[in-house]
Amino acid sequence: MPKGETKVIQLIKKAAVLGSGVMGSGIAAHLANIGIPTLLLDIVPRELTEEEKSKGLTLEDKQVRNRISTVSIQKLLKQKPAPLTSKSNLSLIEAGNLEDDLSKLSEVDWIIEVVVENLNVKKQVFEKVDQYRKPGSIVSSNTSGISVEAMVEGRSADFQKHFLGTHFFNPPRYLKLLEVIPTKYTDPGILSFMKEFGEDVLGKGVVFAKDTPNFIANRIGTYGLLVTLQEMLKGGYSVGEVDSVTGPLIGRRKSATFRTLDVVGLDTFVHVANNVYEQVEGKEKQVFEVPSFMKEMLQKGWLGSKSGQGFFLKQGKDILELDPNSLEYGPRKKLKTAATELSKQEKGTGNKMKALVYSGDRAGQLLWNIFSPVFIYSAELLGTIADDIVAIDRAMKWGFGWEMGPFETWDAIGLEKSVQKMKESGAEVPAWVTEMLEKGFTSFYKEIDGELQFYHNGEYTAIEVNPKVINLKQLKKKNGVIKKNSGASLIDLGEGVALLEFHSPNNAIGLDIIQMINFAVDEVEKNFKGLVIGNQGKNFCVGANLAMILMEAQDDNVYEIDMVVRHFQQAMMKIKYSARPVVAAPFSMTLGGGSEVCLPAAHIQASSETYMGLVEVGVGLIPGGGGNKELYIKHLENIPNGVEFDLQKVANKVFETIATAKVSTSGEEARENNFLNLADGVSVNGDHLLYDAKQAVLSLYEKGYKPPVRKKIPVVGETGYATLLLGAQTMLYSGYISEHDLKIAKKLAYVLAGGKVPFGTKVDEQYLLDLEREAFLSLVAEPKSQQRMQHMLLKGKPLRN
Repeated sequence: MPKGETKVIQLIKKAAVLGSGVMGSGIAAHLANIGIPTLLLDIVPRELTEEEKSKGLTLEDKQVRNRISTVSIQKLLKQKPAPLTSKSNLSLIEAGNLEDDLSKLSEVDWIIEVVVENLNVKKQVFEKVDQYRKPGSIVSSNTSGISVEAMVEGRSADFQKHFLGTHFFNPPRYLKLLEVIPTKYTDPGILSFMKEFGEDVLGKGVVFAKDTPNFIANRIGTYGLLVTLQEMLKGGYSVGEVDSVTGPLIGRRKSATFRTLDVVGLDTFVHVANNVYEQVEGKEKQVFEVPSFMKEMLQKGWLGSKSGQGFFLKQGKDILELDPNSLEYGPRKKLKTAATELSKQEKGTGNKMKALVYSGDRAGQLLWNIFSPVFIYSAELLGTIADDIVAIDRAMKWGFGWEMGPFETWDAIGLEKSVQKMKESGAEVPAWVTEMLEKGFTSFYKEIDGELQFYHNGEYTAIEVNPKVINLKQLKKKNGVIKKNSGASLIDLGEGVALLEFHSPNNAIGLDIIQMINFAVDEVEKNFKGLVIGNQGKNFCVGANLAMILMEAQDDNVYEIDMVVRHFQQAMMKIKYSARPVVAAPFSMTLGGGSEVCLPAAHIQASSETYMGLVEVGVGLIPGGGGNKELYIKHLENIPNGVEFDLQKVANKVFETIATAKVSTSGEEARENNFLNLADGVSVNGDHLLYDAKQAVLSLYEKGYKPPVRKKIPVVGETGYATLLLGAQTMLYSGYISEHDLKIAKKLAYVLAGGKVPFGTKVDEQYLLDLEREAFLSLVAEPKSQQRMQHMLLKGKPLRN
């Protein structure tokens, strides 16, 4: 908090979004996802639709007057990727219009303007808002580049004090960046509050930006895209060639350059570029001038994905690329050079880039000619668009999906070497960078005493980090590990909490991870308050080591597979009945064995973006680590005490979830699918997940945690087994599933029904685990299941055989 600033105690209980387009409705959805009731207002239609006419409605009817925002709310259910974490969140969004419902603004704590990008229109809207808002409520604009200070001219002092820019990136649910832009009037306390609220409640990465055209990410991102376009034309590269080297190879999104432009939409990109073009001079203005072939594309309506063609055109199974000279489509090309092949052998994005940019071949020249001006431009804008390099790097990582920001990338390829090369080619390197090197500072970032610091005003300074962010890499460097093997490490998180981190390839579960689970639970029971199972890889865990299972199955080594499955089941029971609380912290892909690790935990603290499911049927198997049993128990435990229920319906629901390999599209949906119960938590900010999981451990410990009491489980038995199979057999007769699918369904139904016992029989957990293991082993031996496993390993998608 800035010196002398008073802390603002602000509660945002209700919000209003003005403008219900894709961005406005997306922001309203994100607010609903975190439980904030939101009013969504838009203009009143001037004409009736044919449907409205047929119903005898008039322009005075509320249904008509609220039509634009009502339609936008309904569209949220159909959009992909889904803006809502749960369809039930839709009930938190109320439709209205900007004429009849302005008085309702007096009830809200935050008003976000998302109307058309036109300064005069925005000023007119704010004039009305000023009349109705309650004093102390925050007002912000989601503009992507218009001056926020110009918007508040003539507004009341209280309005100006509580006003700022809050620039979300599209889609708001998924993109992490929130640029917060103060004006000279903004209360510093409001600024601090918005940072804290943005990170802790909205789950965003907040960056303070200055009130300049396009702020930080769009300014540098658009510049980089236009430089890439110019280099393509100058060097005679094709659209496909550029995309093949400007994506994952250099730590950027898979959609690289031109596929990204097709997704964003050419009209949107040109608008953003023109916004800077109109406000800058000299060389910078030249860069922001959109090439003539793109203007021609715009005239033809070739906007990208939304118009069906842009830089790429899909014809049948083929994807064609546009020739910028002839504006005709042809086969997509890829740029393959000695450097691109060599870089694939390098470990880490930084080393890959270093191998590429100094190679001097076609790929190397292209990347050098893109990187070099972007580095220089970013350095020139320091102090103009943001106060420090960290803000610029974070904006590019969080807003554009770069693995490394411009200054981190500059460090990675070697600052001294690159500056020398720039000077040799006649480029003007900003004076502060040259001075920094002359003073002996040879990188923008440096690790000092186990802490990453950055160069700022002539010295290295500590990076300000939210205390809820735990960085495992730095923690391990600082404190070491308690124990590790090839699959996992046990780490001391502090305050008496340990963390078990998976780090096998894809975090797939093999004997190494199983051994570490056993060691971790034993160690924690002796020396710690509890255990978190979590990591900071790409995904929490994609399941068991399928390659190992297939190899043993093809060698007919059933004994080896039986031993691994037994050990896995025992380790899951060890998690469940640990004397100390075990909290699982899943995120992203949490599939198969990954879900099985979470289900027996004392508490699950899931990231909001958790895609959880038991997907083993996709590879011809059923869950083997206790997943069937635990999901069934979760369903039973989620039924309130004393409420009568139909046991068959519970079994049917679990059977359907596993047989259809249902995967949640969010942490909240995982709760709706009964993978999480009501007491389990969901962290909106993925960066705070391990902190939240640690707090859950401490809370359980402080409350005097006791492991669950072992009890028998009621099953549906033989009659229930027959009921479970009815649906599967109907699907077979209708041609929806194959004979092998039915075989898998029979095994799954047998396990969930509890075998050949009478309906309602209570069985113990080990009995169900034995049934599960026997079914798993019989399916592993099936040639068609082995074909499915092989297909998944080779192609990355399920085989229907």
